[in-house]
Amino acid sequence: MRFQIYESAENFYEKAIPFLKENEDKFSLFLGVLERIRVGGYENPLMATIEEDGELIALFQMTPPHPLNIIFVDPNKIEASTDLGIEEIIQRGIHIDSIISVKDWAMHFAEKWEEKTGQPHSLLMDQGLYRLDQVDDTLEASPGSWRLANDKDAPLIESWLSQFEGDTGLPRSAKEDIAQRVEAMLNAREVFLWEDEGEIVSMMKKARPSAHGVTVSMVFTPKEKRRKGYGRTMVAACSKELLKEYDFCVLYTDMLNPTSNKIYQEIGYQKLLDSVHLQLGETK
Repeated sequence: MRFQIYESAENFYEKAIPFLKENEDKFSLFLGVLERIRVGGYENPLMATIEEDGELIALFQMTPPHPLNIIFVDPNKIEASTDLGIEEIIQRGIHIDSIISVKDWAMHFAEKWEEKTGQPHSLLMDQGLYRLDQVDDTLEASPGSWRLANDKDAPLIESWLSQFEGDTGLPRSAKEDIAQRVEAMLNAREVFLWEDEGEIVSMMKKARPSAHGVTVSMVFTPKEKRRKGYGRTMVAACSKELLKEYDFCVLYTDMLNPTSNKIYQEIGYQKLLDSVHLQLGETK
């Protein structure tokens, strides 16, 4: 087996895309990030494979400061490819703070990492990946309607995005960074808002569109408007709208929040796999 780093995003894409196309829903995060790398959306990305006799064994992708995303293509060679991947990462001086992957894969990698480096691992987020093909139309809807956000909504979305980071335990972004992100979202017409009697009460966004699917993310309702069903109704209605253009929607949930998992299942989302985001080394 050989660990190979790719300097060309196009060459890496050509190597990875046959597998990613066959698993477009399960590895939508990896595929979506790779598409952004191809158009220059990230600086200094890590793109690497483990290959054997021309066959793809594993994929590694990282866009600092984001986590290392790992896919084991050949489940029969996880042990050997984990050992090789860790050995190469250490020898090449590649710095990684955290990893994200299928839960079993990530835990195995983190345990091996701790064994090799002495660095402990800790849970950042226990996630479930869900897929939707059809919305359950029998759900009782909360009052209101959805619309796409526009430039006038930017201050509210910026405030809510900051609150969303706090609620989900994500690193808090600087105001300037949030403003730039929101501007990009609005220009791309990615943010959906739910309004009730003219008041905006919830939001979500679409992300990482692929050939057949799209990701639903950043679902947020401010605390004073929760427990009224706005989030569920908005996700159901906007997912149904997205399904007019895409074959399926996917979303990640916090497995430690049984309420949100129940809500998404009521809409029609079905779990694909368990995913986990792990810190490697002491938490900063």
